Amino acid sequence: MVVLQRFTSFHQFNKHKLSSIQFFTCSVKPRKHHPPFKISCDYNQKLVLEFDPKIPIEEAITPPSSWYTDSCFYTHELNQVFFKGWQAVGYTEQIKEPRQYFTGRLGNVEYVVCRDDGGKIHAFHNVCRHHASLLASGSGKSSCFVCPYHGWTYGLDGALLKATRIKGIKNFKVNEMGLVPMRVAVWGPFILINFENGVLPEQESDFDFVGNEWLGSSSQILADGVDSSLSFLCRREYTIECNWKVFCDNYLDGGYHVPYAHKGLALGLTLDSYSTTIFEKVSIQRCETGSAEKDQDFDRLGSKALYAFVYPNFMINRYGPWMDTNLVLPQGPRKCLVIFDYFLDSSVKGDESFIAQSLEDSETVQMEDIKLCEAVQRGLESPAYCSGRYAPQVEKAMHHFHSLLYENLSD
Repeated sequence: MVVLQRFTSFHQFNKHKLSSIQFFTCSVKPRKHHPPFKISCDYNQKLVLEFDPKIPIEEAITPPSSWYTDSCFYTHELNQVFFKGWQAVGYTEQIKEPRQYFTGRLGNVEYVVCRDDGGKIHAFHNVCRHHASLLASGSGKSSCFVCPYHGWTYGLDGALLKATRIKGIKNFKVNEMGLVPMRVAVWGPFILINFENGVLPEQESDFDFVGNEWLGSSSQILADGVDSSLSFLCRREYTIECNWKVFCDNYLDGGYHVPYAHKGLALGLTLDSYSTTIFEKVSIQRCETGSAEKDQDFDRLGSKALYAFVYPNFMINRYGPWMDTNLVLPQGPRKCLVIFDYFLDSSVKGDESFIAQSLEDSETVQMEDIKLCEAVQRGLESPAYCSGRYAPQVEKAMHHFHSLLYENLSD
């Protein structure tokens, strides 16, 4: 009762006080309600159009920082860039024998690649058709895939072999419940997947057909430099706190950063000889090696280094008896996983000292690059930066990369 009296007194006081206050009103426009998908598409398209690939590199500005930081743009990128066309996912030695398999993930797509008893290579979505559990993990050897959740079993050809405890189920068609297939092909030592839905044309197993689709007119050049006889040595993985394109941009600057960030590597390269050749979806950088590393004990670089970038995220580095590949997997707007696979010529396969020194040198370069890339990502997130410029003589491959991105993203 006391509380009520106090409230009444307070109300009467404020009623008197409020009567002396002027109120200003304004008309409020009714808010438009757009479908979320339309808003997202319009927003992404606006960001895409902030880069113009038609402007010559001498006058062009780089894509805006939002391409490297925005979460909606990142999702758009996965759909338009990575889920279209061929993507390198592994190498043939991973499934050299029948029944071997390996798994992977790109964006929200889980996949498994295997070789069946007849030697045929298959790729499937790594998801059980029952309740969506992942089937396989890592890599290994198995005669079938058994779901760890409820025991549903699939053959290496994807067919459903066993569905446990489904007595009484109706309208169940076994031949429609196999693993969802993906398009798979082999080029040289590399295994490729195409994430687009569709049939599996027989010609996709053809070396030249896949090479032309994936590499265009650079196919023969790379075929000469990528020797399938090279032996796999080892794999190293690096999680980097940067957008995946930051790592690619760093790779594509025509050696611009090498004398400043990789002083040890720079001693072994003749940087004035750096050249870049642009193809449809590939850029190839070449550089002659200097004399610093050419001694009787250690010659890792050979006479010439070749750095090939295969759009959108695969790099092939060939020098001397050595080859390494870099696969850049987006993990979010500001994180990527870079997988290094190392291959070796048979002439130095038993040279433990050469291998150890080569891996050590490679590790040094990667640590230097990681530091650069993470610093760039932090700069991209600063309000002080929006877009930059190109160094026309050396950053042609980078501009080509951005132009291909524009083409996919505006499609």
